[in-house]
Formats: sequence, C-alpha cells, structure tokens
Amino acid sequence: MKALINIDYTYDFVADDGKLTAGKPAQALEQKIVEVTKEFTDNGDFVVFAIDGHDATDQYHPEMKLFPPHNLIGTPGRALYGSLNDFYQANKDKGNAYWIDKRHYSAFSGTDLDIRLRERNITELTLVGVCTDICVLHTAVDAYNLGYKINVPENCVASFNQIGHDWALSHFKGSLGANVFEA
Repeated sequence: MKALINIDYTYDFVADDGKLTAGKPAQALEQKIVEVTKEFTDNGDFVVFAIDGHDATDQYHPEMKLFPPHNLIGTPGRALYGSLNDFYQANKDKGNAYWIDKRHYSAFSGTDLDIRLRERNITELTLVGVCTDICVLHTAVDAYNLGYKINVPENCVASFNQIGHDWALSHFKGSLGANVFEA
C-alpha cells in the first residue's frame, strides 16, 4: 500500500507575498502537485496534508529564531496554495484525506502519522511540497529510519534555496535510496 504526503504547500510558503516563500519555483509546481494528488485520491490511496502550524506567541519554538513567523495558526497563510486548496476542500470528507498539524520540519515529529500509515499497511510514501531541503528532507529521513520506501517526484518539490534543493535531491537518492523521478 502507498500514500502521498503533501508537505507545506501553503500560501505562506508559495505565494509571492507569503511569509517564507519559495516563490516562482514553488508556484511552478501547482498543476503537477494537484495532478499527483488527484491520481492518489482517485486510486483510493491515503493522502496526507502535513502542514506547519505555528503559534505566534510560542517564544520557545526554535524556528522562531531562524525564520520570520509563518504558517501561523488562524491565518490565511496556512491555507493550501491555489488550486490544491480547492481540491482539498472538495475532497477532504471522502475518507482518504488526512490533515496533520505539525510543529517541526518532519511530518513524523510529534504527530500520529506513523500510526495512521501502519494502520493502513502503508509501506511506500511519495513526498511532494516545500521546502525540499527542510521539511521534505526531514520527513524523508524519518520515513527512511522508519522503514518506508520513499518516492520523490522532483517536479513536485521546491525550495527558496536552489543549492539546498539540489543537494536534498541527491541525498534522497544517494543516502536514503529514494526513487527520484519526474511525475
């Protein structure tokens, strides 16, 4: 069994005026991410939306020292970007879409993602979203350490750091044994 994990493809990470935007490279992914998400949904596969959720008053969260406030709970910046949000809204109640609020880079850190996947006998994950060298990377490392097979369509991930993006794609292949391909 397989699942798709959409990581942080939100307004704050993608829109030109997003609080921590990957900008045009992330915007260019929109159609392909929606296509891949629709394919997984149509096949009845489990689709997870693993979305950063930060509290503006949490002075102890380490990201508050590294990045400007982003994906703040209760703000429009946390909404899925563009037509992915429309797709999610139309499909969220069909039983195979699951939204996870995450506090850390990895979709596994402090969430019930691993339990949800194992309940469904899922062994293979496809990761899409942003940022390739931060949240996608940390999710991939945790997935690898938990024994999941990893797929990363390189035309469905982006970062605001091209060098980090390229390095992460290489790391997925060389160190995590991930299948990196064009969707």
